[in-house]
Amino acid sequence: MYAVIAIQISNALNIRKCKQALALPILFSDSDELFLESGEEKFIYVFQYGVVAFFNHNSSEINAFVKTLNPEARDWEDQELSETMKVLVEPGTDVVSFDHVTISDFDPEAIRLIMLNTSQSVALDKYLEMTDELLGDTSQYVDALEQRGKLTISGKKLKQFIGHVLKIKNQISENLYIFDSPDITWENEALNKLNTSLKQTFDLKDRYRYIHERTAILKEDLELFKDIMDHRESSKLEWIIILLILVEVVDVFAIRILELF
Repeated sequence: MYAVIAIQISNALNIRKCKQALALPILFSDSDELFLESGEEKFIYVFQYGVVAFFNHNSSEINAFVKTLNPEARDWEDQELSETMKVLVEPGTDVVSFDHVTISDFDPEAIRLIMLNTSQSVALDKYLEMTDELLGDTSQYVDALEQRGKLTISGKKLKQFIGHVLKIKNQISENLYIFDSPDITWENEALNKLNTSLKQTFDLKDRYRYIHERTAILKEDLELFKDIMDHRESSKLEWIIILLILVEVVDVFAIRILELF
């Protein structure tokens, strides 16, 4: 029995630098991913969104590789965001279960798909935590709006908050390409079936949709906040104009009274 262990070790990883740091035989590489052979029946899969998956490595080996990629990272056992999937090889059997996958032969491409989907599951957990935190922050302003009838955030902080939300939304869209199947799945029916089963087992599409819906709620709330802020600024401008007109009227009135005397 083998094991795939996927860990979030950083917010982002530079694939080119990881390639240089690890210096292992490359099985697949592009700007977002790096799939390496790290020994006999051992693989490492690095993703630019900060997740690294290991196949058939013990704890000491994993921790050594983690420190190579990110010296500030904790040991993998202490990482909050991780996922483990057992892998069995049994001729004539291809089954995806809740906590293990059985494949009919030791195929690096099949193993790569298992590592890919396990890693995306970890990344989804990360973005779910981030959206939950953002919704919690937003709820504070919604509660203040309900209780006091006004926003308790300045215009500058609101713009910064909007920027932060948009940045996370863009990260999710750019990094979690779970609807894009690897090219190999288009050429191999068995791998395509395995990929589909893994996505269903990890609930990747449903979890992605859930995160997308939460970011949509955030977007609606922020648009409302922005409209309220714009109205508040517009009201201030209107009062300034009224005061300027009033000053002008008083000035003219005072001049005419002085002319009479």
